[in-house]
Amino acid sequence: MIGIGKLKKPLLWLAIAFVAYAVFKSPDQAASIVKSAWQGLLDGLAAIGHFFDALLSK
Repeated sequence: MIGIGKLKKPLLWLAIAFVAYAVFKSPDQAASIVKSAWQGLLDGLAAIGHFFDALLSK
C-alpha cells in the first residue's frame, strides 16, 4: 500500500507541470483565471470584514 507521504511529492510536481502547461498553452485564459480567483478572495475577505463590523456594532 502506498502512503500519503509518498504521493504528495509526485502530485505536487504533476500540479506544477499542469499549471506550467496551462500558462504556456493559453496565457490570456490563465491570467483571467488568476484574476478571477484573486477577485473572489478579495470579495470573500470583504464580506468577512462586513460581517464582523456588523457583529461588533450591535
